[in-house]
Amino acid sequence: MTKLIIDGKEIDVPAEYTLLQACEAAGAEIPRFCYHERLSIAGNCRMCLVEVKGGPKPVASCAWGVRDCRPGPKGEPPEILTRSPMVKKAREGVMEFLLINHPLDCPICDQGGECDLQDQAMGYGVDTSRFAENKRAVEDKYLGALVKTSMNRCIQCTRCVRFSAEICGAPEMGATGRGEDMEITTYLEHALTSELQGNLVDICPVGALTSKPYAFAARPWELGKTQSIDVMDGLGSAIRVDTRGREVMRILPRVNDAVNEEWISDKTRHVVDGLRTQRLDRPYIRREGGLRAASWSEAFAAIAAKVGRIDGKRIGAIAGDLAALEEMFALKELLAKCGSVNLAVQGGDFFAPKAGRGSYIFNPTIAGIDQADALLIIGANPRKEAAVLNARIRKRWRSGQLKIGLIGAKPDLTYPYDYLGAGTDSLSELAGGKGAFADVLKNAKHPIVLVGGGAAARHDGAAVLA
Repeated sequence: MTKLIIDGKEIDVPAEYTLLQACEAAGAEIPRFCYHERLSIAGNCRMCLVEVKGGPKPVASCAWGVRDCRPGPKGEPPEILTRSPMVKKAREGVMEFLLINHPLDCPICDQGGECDLQDQAMGYGVDTSRFAENKRAVEDKYLGALVKTSMNRCIQCTRCVRFSAEICGAPEMGATGRGEDMEITTYLEHALTSELQGNLVDICPVGALTSKPYAFAARPWELGKTQSIDVMDGLGSAIRVDTRGREVMRILPRVNDAVNEEWISDKTRHVVDGLRTQRLDRPYIRREGGLRAASWSEAFAAIAAKVGRIDGKRIGAIAGDLAALEEMFALKELLAKCGSVNLAVQGGDFFAPKAGRGSYIFNPTIAGIDQADALLIIGANPRKEAAVLNARIRKRWRSGQLKIGLIGAKPDLTYPYDYLGAGTDSLSELAGGKGAFADVLKNAKHPIVLVGGGAAARHDGAAVLA
């Protein structure tokens, strides 16, 4: 631990902390645009300037390590000032530079009301501008169907570039040009392909990247906010559902380090569109070879007429993958009332009642991936099935301490892995200790075996699971 004096308050912090983290631990508020806790350090917006006592000029606290601070002349701990006149002047200067080319379109900008630049300009900026020159104009880029661009607003914090390269594992964005001609763009002007691209909207500190489906739909202060859990994949990400009246407007992530950190997949984020567009909102009855819209009373009368003519034991029901537990239970109760037991569930036959929750629970927990040193994926494609979990695996792989093996169909994941084969014979060989990856699993202190629905839904799913 290292001792520091921050705004007159002595504090002990780990030596690997940056000054920004140390200041926050001491309760000081440090403005920032490019720094993000889950991304690598760029140090290019200069908004987080602080004064190190004895230094000739302010330093960028996000890129300055605690261990780089020199003690005072008599060996006293280094002293950091976050509210001195030097710091105030420096921050006002940086904010003035950031706003030189920024368009004054807060009233029509979709980010208004939840924009970091707007908030920090109020807190750390000055009330006038000294620049009379023309603002530079930048062409808007096409990033696909989900992310809308207004690149005039971009302040080149490069958060989006680092996010797509580090978290998504799809390094499709970058900066071209230099100085005033620098622009953030996708390579070859292609649409983004990542299944986590909606998070770009959340991490953009200005209104340069906003949500295309949600554009101009509502302002943040009009919305009621309800904390919830996502049901679009097995992960159960922490989400916030924003509503206006009875209408769901958007879904945003909540921070939950044990599950989804602060990311959600695009499926989670944009599933609200299904409540509004292309939605089946009334029953249809087949008459004279075609379907026609009917009222609910007509539909139930048609069902009752059909069911009343046949023996209850001959009625069957199928529940799909996306049906909730309560719905399946209600369906089972309805069948029992008719005297039938013919209920089929998609791929659920392998869950052994003897094993209880043991046949489907994720024992090491999602946060446990951060400690894993070997991972065996069987019959799963985490990139498509649970994109945020895949990002968690990639995060651990980037630390260089995780070896990954895969049995099953060969997917394109965002990290390299050892492909061990496609079938149960490969699994048997691995269980018998054959091959290099068997040694990796033997020597691992925290191995994880990730079994996907694809492996368990086979006719021999119970054997695979065993």
